[in-house]
Amino acid sequence: MGQLLRFLAFPFALCYGLAIRIRNKCFDTGWFCKSKSYPIPLISLGNLTMGGTGKTPHVEYLIRLLEPKKLKIATLSRGYGRRTRGYRIAEAGDNAEIIGDEPMQYVSKFRNITVAVAESRREGIEKLLKGTPRFDVILMDDAFQHRWVKPGLSILLTDFHNLYTEDHLLPTGTLREHASSSSRADIIIVTKSGRVLSPITRRNLTDQLAPAAHQRLYFSYITYDKLKPLPGVNCPKPADCYSSLLVFSGIANTYPFKYYLTKLCSHMESLNFPDHHRYSLQDINGILKKYDDIFTKNKAIVTTEKDAMRLQRPEILNLLKGIPIYYLPIKIAFHNGDGEAFNQDVLSFVSKYRRGID
Repeated sequence: MGQLLRFLAFPFALCYGLAIRIRNKCFDTGWFCKSKSYPIPLISLGNLTMGGTGKTPHVEYLIRLLEPKKLKIATLSRGYGRRTRGYRIAEAGDNAEIIGDEPMQYVSKFRNITVAVAESRREGIEKLLKGTPRFDVILMDDAFQHRWVKPGLSILLTDFHNLYTEDHLLPTGTLREHASSSSRADIIIVTKSGRVLSPITRRNLTDQLAPAAHQRLYFSYITYDKLKPLPGVNCPKPADCYSSLLVFSGIANTYPFKYYLTKLCSHMESLNFPDHHRYSLQDINGILKKYDDIFTKNKAIVTTEKDAMRLQRPEILNLLKGIPIYYLPIKIAFHNGDGEAFNQDVLSFVSKYRRGID
């Protein structure tokens, strides 16, 4: 059935691909569409697929890299899934419905940065530059396709388990644009690889992605922190005391998350929701019913850090009171010497760019 649907969708993919080629040609040549540069270090993170490559933890990695350098940092996202529109700087009391789940995650973890959202990255950058403080660097989240802005450093992410070279254009696959568009990136990162990356695997993937002479290729993987109680909910016992877990999530790629949790319990059940899903009270009641149906008293609920941001609403937290519910924080790490080389690439870019405009 999957092959049949892909065959039927193929003409639509051709039309979509033609439209994307025309759009990119217009930007490449400056016909009708022109990318704009700004007098500040702009770092763009993005992907070619519809999500699931790990942009959020990579943005957090950059924040942790740049914060100790005493730089004034701003993140700029579209704020996908929020109920507001236009430009907004995150304020105390905001939640995921106001600024989106990824920006909410940045706000909750990093107190010394500015988090902004705007559908138009141009509008967002220009308003950040007009305001205070004077920023040293802006991190643009999910901006690879936002070609109205020309970043100084473009980072492209691709999932180890779903390389863009093996994918197809929408709607037959998950690619937003042709794999050849990867040529716009300065850095390519293969994400979500295993903790062990053999030289043969690394060489094979390098041959398959075939980075250009101007591109650097790095490999990262996910590391997990300890399970943490959902804020606003009283969890009576440490998370490692439970033998049965009900896992639910609304993210694009659940495989690494679920695979890790299988190691923490003897029994696991799961519920899947669409990416960036906005949880209703009906959804929460359905989760609680599934939890009640698990035939053991030694049980808990676990979700992702991103989903935890979307649960921070009083009406939802009231339903979850007294329920042991946790979320799983994640970070990324780089293989072998990739971390040092990647860090140097980023820091050199910011340092050289600032010297050029100071």
